[in-house]
Amino acid sequence: MDRAKNGSLYLSVIVPAYNEDKRIEDTLRSIHAYLSGQEYPYEVIVVNDGSRDKTVEVVLRLADELPRIRLIDNKENRGKGWAVRQGMLDAKGLIRLFMDADNSTSLDHVENMLPYFEEGFDVVIGSRRVAGAVISRHQSWLRENVGQTFNLLVRLLHGMRMKDTQAGFKAFTSSAVEKVFPAQTIWNWVFDVELLVIIRQRGLRIIEVPIIWKNDSRSHVKFRSAAKTLFDLVKVRLNALSGAYD
Repeated sequence: MDRAKNGSLYLSVIVPAYNEDKRIEDTLRSIHAYLSGQEYPYEVIVVNDGSRDKTVEVVLRLADELPRIRLIDNKENRGKGWAVRQGMLDAKGLIRLFMDADNSTSLDHVENMLPYFEEGFDVVIGSRRVAGAVISRHQSWLRENVGQTFNLLVRLLHGMRMKDTQAGFKAFTSSAVEKVFPAQTIWNWVFDVELLVIIRQRGLRIIEVPIIWKNDSRSHVKFRSAAKTLFDLVKVRLNALSGAYD
């Protein structure tokens, strides 16, 4: 895959944002610093998910200063999964990656992903649990154990072979985006699992690659309802069994 073929957009970076006015500027400047040194055409799409702070104002100010940043401004909060889906389907890049607004994994990691697309993979996801991965700043003991319990449920319900379903650093070819995201139905943090199930149902080639990840104690992810999480995991399983993703 030629990274500068015919001047077409090669890479789209999608950043879902909800109440990120304290972090989004540093993240966007970091993204710009990396991409401005690349030879391929790119775009950066921030999808505002109904923020109630000054996220929109910060992004618009930076869009005037930094090239190739644009904003999709949703007035209603629908969930990270909704924002990611909207950005991925609106993007124009041959490769489309979504990453977290807290910059827990910096964009320069994409350089380790791109060769896999050139080998024919459809989806490349960042992982904190494969050989070579580094967690430079851990979550609290409670959050890490909640995460381990969640991973166990995913394996039991879905037979998932992926070692890390939840890292917010995943890249797709444009054709994979069109095959996967229109079938998405989950908008909360279980959406990552649903995407991976759809990818498997579609028979797409996927690989995990190691990332360096640092926890941000200001994370907006809240484990409010174990019952809701279990319900959504079961819903994804029933969807897969019923052929809803076929």
